[in-house]
Amino acid sequence: MTPRARAGRTAALLALLLAASCARRAPPSGGPPDLIPPKLVGVVPDSGASHVPLESPLSLTFSEGMEPRSTEDAVSLAPRVPIKQRRWKGRTLSLVLGESLKARQTYTLIVGTGARDRHGNAMETGAAIPFSTADSFPPGRLEGDIQAVGFTSAGTYLWVYEAGRQPDSTARDFDAIGVADVAGHFRISGLEVPRKLRLWGFADLNRNHSFEPQADVLAPADTTITLDAATPSVSGLVLRMVNPRAPGRVRGAVIDSTGDTLGVIRVVAISVADTTVRILQDADDKATFDLKLAAGEWLLRAFRDDDRNKAWRTDVEPASPIERLKVDPGADLQGVRLRLVRLFGGP
Repeated sequence: MTPRARAGRTAALLALLLAASCARRAPPSGGPPDLIPPKLVGVVPDSGASHVPLESPLSLTFSEGMEPRSTEDAVSLAPRVPIKQRRWKGRTLSLVLGESLKARQTYTLIVGTGARDRHGNAMETGAAIPFSTADSFPPGRLEGDIQAVGFTSAGTYLWVYEAGRQPDSTARDFDAIGVADVAGHFRISGLEVPRKLRLWGFADLNRNHSFEPQADVLAPADTTITLDAATPSVSGLVLRMVNPRAPGRVRGAVIDSTGDTLGVIRVVAISVADTTVRILQDADDKATFDLKLAAGEWLLRAFRDDDRNKAWRTDVEPASPIERLKVDPGADLQGVRLRLVRLFGGP
């Protein structure tokens, strides 16, 4: 190898080493993960629009790039109109309907919470955008709040039916629909008057667009709502919805006046309906406990586990008398006190 060739080879090696060194010093790529839920930032037609053409384009624009499949599945139109095509252009989804809109009809464009961005973040709350092909937008409106027990109210659907009708989630034959926001507040507009209506709340907890009693929550308002020319809107409605499968929370403290310092203070909860169901939890360093228990009746007892075998030795270990509690779905029972004494015998 000539001296010139050796010099060229050495220069090439130095260049490669310098490039590798610069690469090692470069900051990691990618940046922080995206954890911000996407939002709906634009819609055509606008919410509350009237005189919408029967061949009007329908489109939704989001705050960031969306995952197409989940977003398309979350979008629908009520009353039901078949969607022939869904077309994306950047952050905007356009809908091509399989048939024209009907004259003098109020529609609601619905976006469910199943819509996700490209990083997997679901929308924090859905959206319901009403519009009308009639010359004027109907004046009827319902407004209120969801009181959710055992689940998050954001994204809960509000179905409006004529009084006397029962809901059918598969038919999607409601007269109007709304969606609760992150605070549980809802507003349903575009209702014809005069009418007698019934309001139903539907929490689609498994997000399959259909009510399943073993997974979802469906609850009606207590009374029939009347809208007329003198009172076209009603506000201050409160709809309480309880998830019957939600566990209750039981919090309290163990009072130990026995003077013992050995072992560990434990709390055991035994289901009255099925005594084989037992939950054992250690109290913390302040002798407090925090249990999650299925709805039903429970027997609570605290004991000092001196030999740490996770079982109460009734002849020597101090324990509290049994406390019988009824736990409702989603309940939060606080201030339970279990006092250790020297007992003999018991479950």
